[in-house]
Formats: sequence, structure tokens, C-alpha cells
Amino acid sequence: MEKSMKFAIMGLGRIAQDMAGTVARMPGVECYAVASRSIERAQEFAGEWGFEKAYGSYEELVKDPQVELIYVATPHSHHYACAKLCLEHDKAALVEKAFTVNAAQAQELIALSKERKVLLTEAFWTRFMPARVMIEELLERDIIGEVTSVTASFGVPLEHKERMVKPELAGGALLDLGVYPLNFALMFVKSPVKGVVSTAVLSPEGVDWANSVTLIFENGCLALLHSNMRSQTHNEGILYGRKGRIEVKGTNNIEAITVYDNTGAVLEQLEIPKQISGYEYEVEACMEAIQQGKAECEQMPHSETLRVMALLDTIREQWGMRFPCE
Repeated sequence: MEKSMKFAIMGLGRIAQDMAGTVARMPGVECYAVASRSIERAQEFAGEWGFEKAYGSYEELVKDPQVELIYVATPHSHHYACAKLCLEHDKAALVEKAFTVNAAQAQELIALSKERKVLLTEAFWTRFMPARVMIEELLERDIIGEVTSVTASFGVPLEHKERMVKPELAGGALLDLGVYPLNFALMFVKSPVKGVVSTAVLSPEGVDWANSVTLIFENGCLALLHSNMRSQTHNEGILYGRKGRIEVKGTNNIEAITVYDNTGAVLEQLEIPKQISGYEYEVEACMEAIQQGKAECEQMPHSETLRVMALLDTIREQWGMRFPCE
């Protein structure tokens, strides 16, 4: 019988609960340890989700010799320090998106990961999903012809969340929601970005309530992207080709894929494989990479994380939006 991987979670907010519920149902994964700055919170979380150990500090967690993979689920502002702590103790780290606050932080972490030969990857779950491969196969078949434009949006009312509205927590729609439309375009348009034009509505505290981003690719494709933390949007992505279009329901968690020709007739409807939550694919990829002694996952290589972070920096620079932790 194969040995289970001892899985740990650092930072115990809502997304950590989603991950805990997922790994609890995964074969080959052991719910081993959790860490919070509050020992009471860690003990409560561990009891609720069946984790063996609870730590009242992140330092205690990384010093546990049995921990094999740490999922970093702290606010964006803390990703850099937490991931660095993991790497300095030779612990593989799966870091929630947005990976860091800026590209400079990301570059430093990736260099450390390569130097120490320890796995580091961004938990951008749509990059790891089977649905991504299904869409790529449709494009390879040339079913809609050359893709000339992309639209994608993601909006959820999240003004009530502290991490979304506080500049010191690197809040705003872009780093939390806007990364989904951005990654949607970058996944499926196989061309370098040659230009970015963006605008945003900023809150009185100085984070973006809503934004609009246009990417111009070297191959002539245009992507129109939108995210909003004050309203629910359609939450879909569309790839427009010369012969038709692919409509994808759920830019943050793909639920349906439909292909149309230019008359509007349905050519294909693809069924998405059943999943636990969707988080399992990134955990499986990490397990495989660790077994193979790799410092990155091929589904979200370091080069793509850096490309995304550099674009996020450019976009925020256009708005004049900086965080206190920069």
C-alpha cells in the first residue's frame, strides 16, 4: 500500500475549509496538520476537519519534520512571508492566488525554490482542471478557427469581506477575482501579450471595486476582461474564432463548455468530469511533482506565475494603486 502524503494548511479562512473538505475525501492524502495565529482556532479547525495536529504559529508548523506539503491560504499580503517560511524549512508549498503582491516577491520565492530544489506552485485551480485540457483540444482541432478575441468576467459581491477592502491585506477585485479572467485569456491565447490598457473604479480606501482590462496579443487577438467585487457578473468566458465560438460557463470553476458555429447552431456540448471540489487536481499535481523531485508543476509553471504577476503590476501601475506592504 502506498504511503499517504502528510498535508498541512497554513491560514484557516473560508478557502482553507474548502480545501480541507476536499483533501479529506482524497485517496493518498492524510489530513495531518493545520496552523493559525490562534491555537484555539487551529484546534477548532483540526477537530472539525479531522486533522491530527494543530499549531498556534506558522513557525511550529514548518518545523514539524513529518509535514510534506503546505497549502498557504493566508491573505494575499502574507503569501510572500508564508511561502518563504515554508521554503526556508524545505517544505513544499502550494500558494493560493494571487501568488504574491507583486512580481518582485514572486521572483524571489521562485529563485529560492529552485535554489533549494523544493516544490513551489501557485494554487490556480483552473490551470489544473481537466476542463482546461478539453478546451485546448477543441482549439487544436480548429473547430472555431483562429481565435480573434476573448471576453471574460468574474464578479461576486464581496465588500463585506475584510481581506477584500483593506489595502494592508492587498485587497481589491483584481488580485482576488480579476486573476480568473486574466488567466482564462492567457491559457487559451498562445501568443505573448504586447499591450495592456486598463481602468478601475477605486474605493475610498484605495483598492479597486471594479476594473476593466484589455490585452493585445502579438498574434492580433484582443481580450476584454472585467472583474467586480460589488456585483455578480455572468462569470463566463468566450473564445471567438473565425468559424464560431466556445462559451465557457464559470471562469473560476468551469461548469459547462458549448461550441457554436457562426449561425449560432450548437456544434458540441462537453460534459465536465465529476469532481470533489476542483481543488483536488492541484493537490494531485503537487504530489506527482514532489515524487518526481520537481520544483514546479507543469500545469502552472513558474514562468506563467511570473507572467501573470508582471501583468498585474502593470495594470495596478496604470491605476496608481499600491499596497502598504510594497
